[in-house]
Amino acid sequence: CRVLEGAELGGTVITQSLNYLLIATQPIVEEYLSQHSAGMPRKLSDQRRGSFLYRNDAESSLSSSRGLSRTSSMSSLQNDKNGLDDIIVTPFAQILARLREVRLMMNRLTALPADENEEDRRLSGADQQQQLLDGLADIDWVLEHLNKIKARNSVGEMAQNKFKRMLTRELSQFSETSRSGNQVAEWVTNTYFERGEDELNLENNKPQQNRIPAIYAKRIIHQAQQVLKGNVPKYGVEVEDDDAMGKMVSQINTWNFDLFKFAAISKDHPLVSMAYIILQTERNLLRSYNVDPPTFIKYMFVIEANYHKTNPYHNATHGSDVMQSCHVLLGYSVVEQVFTDLEVFAALFACAIHDVDHPGLSNQFLSNTSNELAILYNDHAVLENHHLATAFKFLQEEELNWASGMDDKQRQLFRKMVIDLVLATDMSKHLSLLADIKTTVESSKVAHNGKLVLESYNERMLVLQGIVHSCDISSATKALPIYKAWTERIIEEFYQQGDRERDLGLNLSPMCDRQNPSIEKSQVGFIDFIVLPLWETLGELMFPYCQEMLSQLNENRMYYFSRIPESPRCSITDGPEPDDRNNLIASSEKRKNMRATKGDDCSDLSSIDEADETTNNSD
Repeated sequence: CRVLEGAELGGTVITQSLNYLLIATQPIVEEYLSQHSAGMPRKLSDQRRGSFLYRNDAESSLSSSRGLSRTSSMSSLQNDKNGLDDIIVTPFAQILARLREVRLMMNRLTALPADENEEDRRLSGADQQQQLLDGLADIDWVLEHLNKIKARNSVGEMAQNKFKRMLTRELSQFSETSRSGNQVAEWVTNTYFERGEDELNLENNKPQQNRIPAIYAKRIIHQAQQVLKGNVPKYGVEVEDDDAMGKMVSQINTWNFDLFKFAAISKDHPLVSMAYIILQTERNLLRSYNVDPPTFIKYMFVIEANYHKTNPYHNATHGSDVMQSCHVLLGYSVVEQVFTDLEVFAALFACAIHDVDHPGLSNQFLSNTSNELAILYNDHAVLENHHLATAFKFLQEEELNWASGMDDKQRQLFRKMVIDLVLATDMSKHLSLLADIKTTVESSKVAHNGKLVLESYNERMLVLQGIVHSCDISSATKALPIYKAWTERIIEEFYQQGDRERDLGLNLSPMCDRQNPSIEKSQVGFIDFIVLPLWETLGELMFPYCQEMLSQLNENRMYYFSRIPESPRCSITDGPEPDDRNNLIASSEKRKNMRATKGDDCSDLSSIDEADETTNNSD
């Protein structure tokens, strides 16, 4: 504080700097607590953590003193929103910001008029030489990094490579904490990293005798026809307790909507009811695009039936949850005017069908067992391609083709958007999507003086992909009881895959071994490395509407962090056992008391040191 005040900086900058300092030091506090609080509840500050994106990339020249660029031309510096909002982390946006700083410097030195939205701070005298030196350094920095850009790499890939390098380092440190930490790190890498040819694990990538049967969509049109014998019910399905359903519908625009209760009231038809309520009652999109409600209801019954009820997690309730979450986000005023009705329709529909006919197994499992779906889609986004093919195949049935009322252009564009949105839910594309969104947001703010402007269709679709993907992993941002319920379900689904892998004689995938659970640590890793970076970026896009989710995310992390069991010590480098740790702490207290009475004279501490050495040697 004294250093900052002595520099005569503004109060906003001081506040942001202190916030960033708190966020940066919180991992150190947690590490100390994990080592010195055995059997004690762990209490941390309510200060929200920043993700790994905002830590220095020590292996890159971007991690120099200018690595986390702050651009004085961005108006967000003047806004006391979040201590991290004005920190630029993507390489391309850093280049733009640095060039903008050089331009401002040239304005001051040449006494030319500044941009109309920029403050005119012309310099004179001795400051000019320093400004010129700074400008030359900026130009050298920009040229150096432009020279590193490969011809085939996009600006998003620059950020993706940087994020992957930083996350790999974070996971390496995380894996060293314990055996379970290593398992969680491996799970994150296998699930959320897009793997190159040199990274493929070919050990199990061979045909198995006990191959899983091919997964094909079931035809149950006649069942839907039996349900719809008259007009479409008020909530899309018949319900026994109309008042209870009405009360649930009144809460449909809230974030912590209870999908489990909704599924029970809708008589186990949550997806049919949710789709009809949102698209017809709440948003009037069916009427806007000439969709016949009975045909749409029949179609949704078929889609819902092709969600596997036996899946603990990837079932129709999950599809309903993602759709409802997306509906809430798209209702916020900050994005309400950004997207067209057709784009909103495509996003909500994509959420509804994004996991249809999911077998409860991962893409990697299907590839490793040479499943026919993996062969059909060449190991590329296997399940995501299958979900799309299943959903659009049903639309070819005349009895289910609710899109026939759209004109050809609308129908083609709708299909293209849905495909792009569902493919973006492939978890292996997570870092790529995050890098593209982050680059777009930061570059737009640099170019428009801190304002986010989505000028093209591609930019809008990129943000929409981010919203759908965020909703797909949004359970960690929900109220703790809801989050715990979803966590139990996904862990059980992992275990069921592990059971099948064990039966087939395969190596068990990370997080899939019932005999080696690591639930608490997996959720901390999931939040730290996957959910938080994405939702931070979404928070920048939709400020201030996502702050409640980010706060809840932090609370949920603290819940699971405080319940991580003590890991068994396997080497002397891991630190002393709990009893030994207590002896060391007691010794430290003795030293502190003696220093308090003897001052800096430490000669009388030798007896304690000798006793400690005797204890350590005997151990």
